[in-house]
Amino acid sequence: MSETVSFKAPTPFERWFQPVNSRLQKIVQPGYEAKPWKPAEVILFRFFFLFFLLLILPIDWKFYREVWAINWAHLHFHDLFRLSKYQTQFIAQDKLPAYGIGVFTNWGIAILVAAAGTALWTKLDKTKKEYNVLYYWLRVVLRYKLAIVLITYGFIKLFPLQMPYPSLSDLQTNYGDYFPWKIYFQTTGIAPKYQSFLGFVEILAAFLLFNRKTVTFGVGLIFGFIGNVAVVNGFYDVGELITSTFIVLVASFLFIYDIPRLWHFLVQELPTKANKLVPRFSDKKLKAVRTTGRVAFLLFILLFGYKTFDNYTHDPYKVPKTAGLRDSYGFYNVKEFVLNHDTIPYSNTDPNRWQDVIFEKWSTLTIKVNRPVKIDFSSGEKVAEKDIDRNYELAGLAGRHYFYYDADTVNHTLALQNKNIHHRNEKLSLQYAFPNDSTIILNGINENSDSIHVVLNRINKKYMMFEGRRRPVKI
Repeated sequence: MSETVSFKAPTPFERWFQPVNSRLQKIVQPGYEAKPWKPAEVILFRFFFLFFLLLILPIDWKFYREVWAINWAHLHFHDLFRLSKYQTQFIAQDKLPAYGIGVFTNWGIAILVAAAGTALWTKLDKTKKEYNVLYYWLRVVLRYKLAIVLITYGFIKLFPLQMPYPSLSDLQTNYGDYFPWKIYFQTTGIAPKYQSFLGFVEILAAFLLFNRKTVTFGVGLIFGFIGNVAVVNGFYDVGELITSTFIVLVASFLFIYDIPRLWHFLVQELPTKANKLVPRFSDKKLKAVRTTGRVAFLLFILLFGYKTFDNYTHDPYKVPKTAGLRDSYGFYNVKEFVLNHDTIPYSNTDPNRWQDVIFEKWSTLTIKVNRPVKIDFSSGEKVAEKDIDRNYELAGLAGRHYFYYDADTVNHTLALQNKNIHHRNEKLSLQYAFPNDSTIILNGINENSDSIHVVLNRINKKYMMFEGRRRPVKI
């Protein structure tokens, strides 16, 4: 009597995954024994595996639209910056709120899709007890993704581009007229060396993530620095809440791998062995993938570093590039203001009478007048070729009206247009004269087609940040 041997045919999922798993297994050193996971760990891994890949893999057609729109012959560092932090958008990000919990709508959709995928995966693959090798590769992908994001943010701080030094108009804007995020940017931008140090820390963390043996140290830097940035994004409404939260989330996922051994060694004070998968790359294809990834990462660092340095030294993207009217830079009191041949005395309440004027070092003139400002709610982060479209200096604040001007130094005329997207119809045409080195006289037509005559006196106003606190200063 012959003995019957039962045989269970592999599922379609197992047949599909077998060649993939066989290739992945080639990184495992001989003698490595994979211990089975707890059922909950298996399910959690499946969920986070799908969730992270949904966010970072280029499965979104809008990503390719971004790539297609780039002028690769005249590459700007901001093009690479946008691509580096791009996450899958089931709903276009500009259709979502800029602040609040609504910014995480795409994450919510990814969670639902990952949950459904986890349920299906669990049903199709009931025999798998561990995913150590797949876990290793997921960590590799996340390490490189996180390192690239940190590199981009690091360089725009190392060369202080993200938070420019406060302008003279910023110093003359009331504290209460600032949005919280603009206050944070101003207080950080006022110390360029400190901002550069923050950028260095981010770049250092990226390089520590690049090497498998130093990931724990890199994650420690991220928690100490980027964790604070994530809190700042939440409480100051900076507008980068998704990216900063993603950085902390990925860093936490990477750190979980080391928690058992750290607990065993530091808290229980017991001898601890490195219970980890040690990769080998004897397989030629795997070795080629590894080498290609490393070379591409290093080339990206060199390219992005060069582009940010070039932008910082030649044309900082948040500051207008056209130089201002020669010898005009400064803060001016409006000594005389004549509207339609009627002299208006100084007033804080009159909607027409200018209170003070500032000429910046670049082609921006700002006016304080008791007329409402429709606030530009953008972050001022976009890159614009024309100075009038570079809106960082006026985004996130009220209190002053910002005008771009085109100076005709032959005919001594200024053509002004309001930089605020909500007030672009406001245009002024003025003639200027310099009776002396501290006075400017303006004559012409204002935004309401009224004639104006304005006499400006430069005020040698002192600021503690310039004068210092080690000697008496009269403000």
